[in-house]
Amino acid sequence: MKEGIHPTYFPNATVKCACGNTWTTGSTVEFIRTDICSKCHPFFTGEQRIVDTEGQVDRFYKKLQARQQYVEELAAKEAERTSPERLIAELDLSKRAVDTLAKAGITNVGHAMEKLETGEASLLSVDGFGRKSLADLKKRLRQHGYELPEAAQEIVV
Repeated sequence: MKEGIHPTYFPNATVKCACGNTWTTGSTVEFIRTDICSKCHPFFTGEQRIVDTEGQVDRFYKKLQARQQYVEELAAKEAERTSPERLIAELDLSKRAVDTLAKAGITNVGHAMEKLETGEASLLSVDGFGRKSLADLKKRLRQHGYELPEAAQEIVV
């Protein structure tokens, strides 16, 4: 062996656990601190407890909670997206079509869907609301995820 390249060996190095247990062993470090030993480790004691010295369990639970929150936000967004309380003005229809529907008392999607359930003729009977406006309304409703009633699917000439 070469001289001067090896660390100092301590044959009676002291090891102290976080639980308070102490013992001696041989090491290149004179005093060793450890978080867990055979007196407190779940494998040796038979206790059911989580040994988390690096915060891995906490990080996992934070990720799990963040994922749950994200899923809830997506569900809330989807529910809001197809809400019957959504204003007709938010559907990006022409200003004339929105104003015409507002004059007739149809201000939200729920009112328009009620009219569509009785057929297209009920919306076409609104003064100033024509076929192009009706086609645009139905197109926007489908784009936003609304299910049109069967009566609105049929094209009446």
